[in-house]
Amino acid sequence: MAAAALVATSSGKDALAEGLLDLLRPAIQQLDLHVHSVRESQVELREHIDNLATELCRINEHQKVALDLDPYVKKLLNARRRVVLVNNILQNAQERLRRLNHNVAKETARRKTMLEASGVFSSRSPSKP
Repeated sequence: MAAAALVATSSGKDALAEGLLDLLRPAIQQLDLHVHSVRESQVELREHIDNLATELCRINEHQKVALDLDPYVKKLLNARRRVVLVNNILQNAQERLRRLNHNVAKETARRKTMLEASGVFSSRSPSKP
């Protein structure tokens, strides 16, 4: 009798855990896609900043009037540094999301296998008696 109660409690917890994992998985995947697109935008922005800094240096060299563009070039390089920093943060966050998604999938498969092996899991829908 106690063993049956333990199996029922365990299967209830597993069903709840699996439900939570199924609920979180789409959000994690969507967040991963957004992080990926932001990282691509960051790389593109960094390239544009590099091109603009190069162009400003070239203009400064060919300019007859003594116009000091160095402060602007420094500002661009500082902005580029910040973009690279944000890109690194996003890359780390994306890697953590990837590992979390992998662990969720692994845990779901492990629990499903465990339930199937114990005979508690059935192919019936939980809403049908």
